[in-house]
Amino acid sequence: MPELPEVETVRRGLQPVLEGARLSRVEARRADLRFPFPEGFVQRLTGARIEALERRAKYLMVRLDRGETLVMHLGMSGRFEIARPEGQERPGEFHYAADPDPRHAHVVFETEGGGRVTYYDPRRFGYMDLIETSAVARHPWFAGLGPEPLSDAFDAARLEAAFAGRKQGPKTLLLDQRVVAGLGNIYVCEALNRARISPFAPAGSIEAARLARLAGVVREVLEEAIEAGGSSLKDYAAADGALGYFQHRFSAYDREGEPCANPGCGGTIARQVQAGRSTFYCPRCQT
Repeated sequence: MPELPEVETVRRGLQPVLEGARLSRVEARRADLRFPFPEGFVQRLTGARIEALERRAKYLMVRLDRGETLVMHLGMSGRFEIARPEGQERPGEFHYAADPDPRHAHVVFETEGGGRVTYYDPRRFGYMDLIETSAVARHPWFAGLGPEPLSDAFDAARLEAAFAGRKQGPKTLLLDQRVVAGLGNIYVCEALNRARISPFAPAGSIEAARLARLAGVVREVLEEAIEAGGSSLKDYAAADGALGYFQHRFSAYDREGEPCANPGCGGTIARQVQAGRSTFYCPRCQT
């Protein structure tokens, strides 16, 4: 699934055309995506003004002036195309780009200012719902989420509390959305490599100073990935629907057999499967 930087880049791409705009027309071309659309989906959106376009973890949050929030998750292959008088755009400069297939255009949002945003989803693993804004934090999708990794609430103290006495590896805990919201496999591999921390060592054994370094590196890796998304707007899905990522070179992820990029290391990136996911790490410097 798309990770936090992908979703944040999509949010930033959609923001200029949607935030502050009023929806003049909404079209749902089917009754469902991964889940059915909520009752009255089109009617509840039509005529609403978008007060803010936000992100929580891997969700896009469209706050409306009617006291509801449109919550959208991209699933594995969801993406948007923006049509404006000045041309078409796709939010997110990602590693793979594919022309959206009109057969997979499922939802269309049109604004009074002439903007048109179309949601495409070949696999239909994405989903949308309308939730009362005042109840969003209590909704099952959000109630148990940890802090945003780019917020001040995510720091060394948070990691110390989450890791204390734990025998699981730090990768397992960083992927736990209750510990920190929005992190996924790729950027956790990257952060642990840069921080030179083993993905497998008991998290409770990691010293406080190294946890402080890790918290900073998580933010650094995410900010670089968001920046790499840039202002060019393309989609992030390959033609077969497989997820693609930003056009920037990872330090560890998908680099099995290549030299470790950490200065002075000289090790070689290895791969090991953890809980069905590939972990890329350097056995020499990640100890």
